[in-house]
Amino acid sequence: MSDTALYDSAPLSTAPAIEPVPLSLYDTDLSAFSQKLGSSFERYGFAVLSGLFDKDGAGLDKALVDKAYALAKDYFELPVDTKTAHHEKGKGGARGYTPFGVETAKGYTASDLKEFYHIGRDLPEDHPYRDHMRDNIWPTEVPEFKETFQALYAALDGLGKKVLKAIAIYLKLDPAFFDDKVELGNSVLRMLHYPPVDKAGASVRAGAHGDINAITLLMGAEEPGLQLLDRDGSWLPITPPPGAIVINIGDMLSRLTNHVLPSTIHRVVNPAESRKGFSRYSMPFFLHFESPYVIETLPGTITAERPDQYAGQSITANDFLQQRLREIKLA
Repeated sequence: MSDTALYDSAPLSTAPAIEPVPLSLYDTDLSAFSQKLGSSFERYGFAVLSGLFDKDGAGLDKALVDKAYALAKDYFELPVDTKTAHHEKGKGGARGYTPFGVETAKGYTASDLKEFYHIGRDLPEDHPYRDHMRDNIWPTEVPEFKETFQALYAALDGLGKKVLKAIAIYLKLDPAFFDDKVELGNSVLRMLHYPPVDKAGASVRAGAHGDINAITLLMGAEEPGLQLLDRDGSWLPITPPPGAIVINIGDMLSRLTNHVLPSTIHRVVNPAESRKGFSRYSMPFFLHFESPYVIETLPGTITAERPDQYAGQSITANDFLQQRLREIKLA
C-alpha cells in the first residue's frame, strides 16, 4: 500500500485541539512565548497564535488582511483567459497565476482541486538573486492589488521573523540566529482558491503533504478542511479561533533541526455535502531561507539518542527547493 493510501484512510483524531499561544506574550514575556510556541512545534509541527489583530501588538492589521481577501476573491472571479495570461508555464509557479488542476501532492497522481497566485520578494535590479527570483506579475484588472499585497507580504515577512526569533530561543541559539539567513529569503505569499466541489473523483482540495520551506504562516480560512497527521496516525482537524494564525514547520527547518521540530504531513479535505457549493480561500506565507544558505544539521540537535539523520547530505536552500518543485509538478 502506498503512503498516500495510508494517509487518506487514517481516522480522525479525538485529541483536543492545539492550544493557542497568545501573540501578546511576544512583547510581554518573550521567554514564555518561545517556550510555549516551541513546545507546540515539537509536539505537533504546528502552532496556533491567537490575538493576531490586537491593537499595539506584534500581529497584523485586520483592515489590510480583510482587504487582501476581498481582492483575492475579485481576482479569482476574473475570466479564465485573463488569469491564464498571468501564468508562466515551466518556471516553477513562483510568480503569478497557477491554473486549477496543476499542482499535485508528492506521491499522488490526481491533482489538487485548487488554483493560486504567487507573490514573491521585490529585489533591486542588480541583485544576484534575480537570476532565479523573478519580478512579480501585477494584474492591472484588480485595482489596488499591487500595493495591498506588497504591504501584506512585508507584514507576514516581519511576523515570520519574530516567530523564528522565538524558535531560535527555544533551540538555545542566539536570538538573532535566523536573521541573516532569511533577510532576502525566497519567500512566497500564495493566494489560494479552492472552488466549489462538484465532482471530485480521486482529487482532494490539497493532498497530504509536507511544506518545502522553513515555516508557513496561514491565516484562517472561512471554510474548514485543514487537518494534520498526528503521531498516532490519525488526522487532527485544525480549527483556529477568530483572529488567529496557524504556523507550521516546513521540511527545510525540520531537516536543519534533525527533526526536533517536525514537518508534519497535512491536507485540506473536501467539504461536507452541505458546503460543497462554497469556495474556500486561504493565504499561506511560505517563509524561505536565502537561496545560498546551506542546510546542514544544527550541532545542538544531535545526540546519542538522535544521531544526525543528514550526515554528509548538506544542500543549499535553492537546490532543495528546485528538487521539491519537480516532485509536485511545478517545475
